[in-house]
Amino acid sequence: MQIAQINGITVRYDVQGAGPWVTLSHSLSTDLTLWDGLAEALAADFTVLRYDTRGHGASSAPDGPYTFAQLTADLAGLLDALRIERTHFVGLSMGGMIGQHFALAHPARLQRLVIASSTSRVPAEAGAVWEERIALARGSGCAALVDATLGRWFTPGYRAAHPDVMARIGALIAATPAAGYIGCAGAIRSLDITARLGAVAAPTLVIAGADDPGTPPAASEAIAAAIPGSRLEVITSASHISCIEQARRFNSLVIDFLKG
Repeated sequence: MQIAQINGITVRYDVQGAGPWVTLSHSLSTDLTLWDGLAEALAADFTVLRYDTRGHGASSAPDGPYTFAQLTADLAGLLDALRIERTHFVGLSMGGMIGQHFALAHPARLQRLVIASSTSRVPAEAGAVWEERIALARGSGCAALVDATLGRWFTPGYRAAHPDVMARIGALIAATPAAGYIGCAGAIRSLDITARLGAVAAPTLVIAGADDPGTPPAASEAIAAAIPGSRLEVITSASHISCIEQARRFNSLVIDFLKG
C-alpha cells in the first residue's frame, strides 16, 4: 500500500499487475480491500489501481460535507500523481457514482466504464432515510450501522453461510470514520445526474444485483437507458455487494468487458 497527497488530503492506494490501467472505486463504508478478489483476477492482464476514497480506510477523513465534484477531483488528482493518462474504471455503489461523474468531467481519460450496484438519482423521499443514517453515525459511530447495512448488502442465505465474510465486511463498516461516512452520505443524498448521462461517451457496462434493495435493478436500468450504447447485466442470487456474493460471475463480466 502506498500514500499520495492529493487536494490537501492523504490518499492510500495500491497498484498491482501489468498491462492497461484499470481503476477500482469502492462503496460507502468499505475501503480498497473490497476489491481483493477482482484485483487479483485482473492483475494478469491489467495494471490495477485501487484507492481509499476520501473519508474511508487510511485516506484522510476531513469534516464534510463532500461533493461528487470533490470526489471526482480526488480521483483525477491521483491519476495525475501517478502519471496515468487513461484508465478503465470499475465502481460499485458510491464508486459507480464517482465513475459517472468522472466520465462526464474527464471523458478523454476514460476508456471503458463499469457501474455496479449503483444509481444516478436518489429520490427526495429517500432523504429521511439518509438523514437517519447520518444522525446515527454522528451520535454512535459507524459500528451502529453494521447490522442494518449487512442486511441490505447480502442476501439472507449468503449471510448465514458466510459468517467470515460478514465479520470482515462488518469490520470495514464499523471502522469507517464518522466524518467520512457523513461527508460521503451527504453527497449521495443529493445525487441527481440521470439527465446528464446521455453525454457519457465511454463504452459502459452496468451491473445490478437481482436482490439488491438499496440500488435495485430498476436503478441500473435507468442508468443503462440513459447512457448511449451501454449494456445491462443483472446477476441473480446477489444483493448489493455482488462483487463478493457472486464473485465468479461478477469478475467474468468485468474482465470480458474490459478486454473488449
